[in-house]
Amino acid sequence: MNETKTHFKPTLGLVDATMIVAGSMIGSGIFIVSADITRNVGSAGWLIVVWLITGFMTITAAVSYGELSSMYPKAGGQYVYLKEAFNPLAGFLYGWSLFAVIQTATIAAVGVAFSKFTAYLIPSVSENHILFTIGFLKISAAQIVAILLIIFLTYTNTKGIKGGKIIQTTFTSAKLISLLGLTVFGFLLVKQNFWHQNWQTGLIAAQDKGIMDATGTLNPSHWQPISFNVLLGAIAVSMVGSIFSSDAWNNVTFIAGEIKNPQRNIGLSLFLGTLIVTIIYVSANLMYLYVLPLNNIAFAQNDRVAIAAANNIFGSAGTIVIAVMIMVSTFGCNNGLILAGARVYYTMAKDGLFFKKTGTLNKFSVPGYALWIQCVVACLLCLSGKYGDLLTMISFVVVVFYVLTLIGIFVLRKKRPDIPRPYKAFGYPVLPAIYIILALAFCIGLVYTSPTYSLWGLGIMLMGIPLYFIAISAKNRKIL
Repeated sequence: MNETKTHFKPTLGLVDATMIVAGSMIGSGIFIVSADITRNVGSAGWLIVVWLITGFMTITAAVSYGELSSMYPKAGGQYVYLKEAFNPLAGFLYGWSLFAVIQTATIAAVGVAFSKFTAYLIPSVSENHILFTIGFLKISAAQIVAILLIIFLTYTNTKGIKGGKIIQTTFTSAKLISLLGLTVFGFLLVKQNFWHQNWQTGLIAAQDKGIMDATGTLNPSHWQPISFNVLLGAIAVSMVGSIFSSDAWNNVTFIAGEIKNPQRNIGLSLFLGTLIVTIIYVSANLMYLYVLPLNNIAFAQNDRVAIAAANNIFGSAGTIVIAVMIMVSTFGCNNGLILAGARVYYTMAKDGLFFKKTGTLNKFSVPGYALWIQCVVACLLCLSGKYGDLLTMISFVVVVFYVLTLIGIFVLRKKRPDIPRPYKAFGYPVLPAIYIILALAFCIGLVYTSPTYSLWGLGIMLMGIPLYFIAISAKNRKIL
């Protein structure tokens, strides 16, 4: 019988860690969500501002996490930071939320996005192709493809960190190059541009009754300045998509035990990865504004802005170009999500707060059991067909925990000044404080505009409280 390993192997360098940050962030969102953002804010200026705010918040949070990662360079990441800054309950609530909705629902959503765009090349795997029905559930070919993708990537990652590393580096490099190429070609090859026309709206927010005429077309002549409260709500709703598209950058902290020189490389990879992705995202949106009229961005068919842009750039081949790009992008994104998430459940199990077997490593020095549990939940969420509705819940819960974690930096500065901090949060205390204010404004705006799903997210998070005490009780009984 093979001996079960008890320690992670530090095999990932700075480039590998940066690829995990960037690769986990870039999925399908950048190709789609700009349509919804434009419908909500109604102008070129605010479209870019939403992405800039999101980028600023992401980079600020990432460089702040660098301090925490240098203090606690071990597997578990945000779970560990919250536990050390506050108490074990705070850490458990994060780990529970990660397992129940944040990580698993994101894996499901990205998997279904992969299958949806695969259908452009292979129509038989379309979501409209229903294979069979189980009760009230209609199982489509797209859902089966998503499940097979998740199972395949889970299996690959159970065979060791090296396989996952190769997939991550290869696919992240490919999608960074292709996104950059799409942006450059957009500015160079498009025959007719709409730059000046689109920027005539400037920073006029258009969330008003006159935003659209009877035909559903944006109507700039009716736009009027709006109140701060309405603007805040429009930005908050818009940022659901941009935050979801920019999330998962913290996944690299989950695998700290497998990174060489984690005190240095985690913080640096967080900064480099989030900066690279932010630049690419803003550039891609500037390209959209160059090659498409604002109305075509807002009302692209099925919100697929990138396909509309690519068709203007490359002609009829544009759809195939984008389909392949999104398949590459979502494949690499899901690999990073699957690889990282299981390390949190492993650390929770080590603390006696999760299924005991998830706290063991297999012969390849990875938490195989934790990977398969994550796989099962993600596959079930694929079958639910509600992955689109989960975006608001995911974004709300994610940002709540980001706020708590950044508050944790302030707490630990006072609570544990003795712990070595090889890297300190850049711009402390100003930048972390600005992030907290912006993030709270986002959460308040989201509750105001989308109370159902944001409060459902809060409810799922709070469900962890009784589960925590059940886990503690079970742990104490075993000790006694």
